[in-house]
Amino acid sequence: MKKSTINYVCQECGYDTPQWLGKCPECGAWNSFKEIHIAKGLEQRIDGFSSGTPVKAQKLSEIATQNRLRIQTSFAELNTVLGGGIVLGSVLLLAGDPGVGKSTLLLQLCLSLAQQGKKVLYISGEESVDQIKMRAIRLQEQQVTEDAELRTKNKLDRHSGERNDSRIERLQDSGHARMTDIVSSGDNLYLVSMTDSDAAVEQIQNEKPDLVIIDSIQTMQSNNAAGLSGAVGQVRYATLGFVRAAKTLNIPVILVGHVTKEGMVAGPMVLSHMVDCVLFLEGEKFTTTRILRSYKNRFGPVDEVGIFQMMESGMQEVTNPEQLFLSQEKQSTPGSVLVVTMEGSRPFLVELQALAVYSKLVMPRRVVSGVDQRRVELLLAVLQKHCRLPVETMDVFINVAGGLKIADPAVDLGICLAVYASIKNIDLSQFVGIAEIGLLGELRPVTGLEKRIREAKKLGFSNIITHQTDRRVAEVFNKLGRHGKL
Repeated sequence: MKKSTINYVCQECGYDTPQWLGKCPECGAWNSFKEIHIAKGLEQRIDGFSSGTPVKAQKLSEIATQNRLRIQTSFAELNTVLGGGIVLGSVLLLAGDPGVGKSTLLLQLCLSLAQQGKKVLYISGEESVDQIKMRAIRLQEQQVTEDAELRTKNKLDRHSGERNDSRIERLQDSGHARMTDIVSSGDNLYLVSMTDSDAAVEQIQNEKPDLVIIDSIQTMQSNNAAGLSGAVGQVRYATLGFVRAAKTLNIPVILVGHVTKEGMVAGPMVLSHMVDCVLFLEGEKFTTTRILRSYKNRFGPVDEVGIFQMMESGMQEVTNPEQLFLSQEKQSTPGSVLVVTMEGSRPFLVELQALAVYSKLVMPRRVVSGVDQRRVELLLAVLQKHCRLPVETMDVFINVAGGLKIADPAVDLGICLAVYASIKNIDLSQFVGIAEIGLLGELRPVTGLEKRIREAKKLGFSNIITHQTDRRVAEVFNKLGRHGKL
């Protein structure tokens, strides 16, 4: 029988200790330690991956640098988030809520790379190989139907000069993975359904593919680790095996991770520390918009985002985010104001909507969607104190069009203008507000102002209010009144 040692690992941060503790000294969580059994020598040897040569320290000047090769995916948005593509030998963790589209995105990625001649290994612990192929065929059929409808509409609109040829070309050339012939990509895409992490590592060693998908890491288990699948020891053991395989064979591995009800990656926090890149796929259940964010990336930026739409034919890239976050309504809309938010290095023009109505409640309601509610309450206090607006007697509702969640302080002025427009019943839908609001009612500068202004002007908006045009929010309201906006 193999000898084993007993360790206690914190479920929150991954801190381990040889004895049980009530409070974690690393993160401060109470009753978070769980017992795991580690086989003797497990950390030094996993499935044949062992280092028999001694490691010698090197001088910084003696280390030869080399450019990391990357695999260019068919999704330009994914390439942007990763910093230029998937780095060879890297380990990526893709997490997201159930049903958000993680498996669909990865299946489209596998099919597109297989059509390019790349050998892809898809290891699924949740679905059988028949289920995966049925999903691929369904995506193909939906895509063919969508393309046929688009071409029919294009022919009908030719007499009016409204052509959709550009959209057809974009679908063919962009990240919307083309699956017109699954058989052609079937020779390079290998599917296997298993939950044994040791057998999965052995499969990677035998096949030596160009890319490996593990769906999901919480379903993997081994007899060499204690506990059921999803336990701390099992997740840690399986991840370590895949990391060793990726680094030794120089094969990129993408791990799919579950999330908890708090929105964090399920399992020990050490899982996020072991991988090279952590991606989150976000999206509301009742909207088609999906946002891919990078929370950790050792080979690229961590502030880039990718915008997708979840359609019946799979994930589609959004090359013009304004079509999702801006209303197409041209009539007068009191309470609507445009803002420019930065997601990474990309400016997005987003519509903010506000509704302010008189309330009979002792404590008026503040209903907010898409922005921080505490920030909205602070801004309402500024409007009441410095602009003499009667918000203390009103129910205020704030919404961000398109289901986007914004934490950018540059939208402060837009929120104030939207509330002001709703109270005065005026149309400010062609105005763009870009400024942070201080407690004294002053307009403060924001990062990337010139880039935000260029984006607004590129879309045809000239009424742009910033800290360069006005100093205080009260002056903005007075100027709107003098120009007849009241």
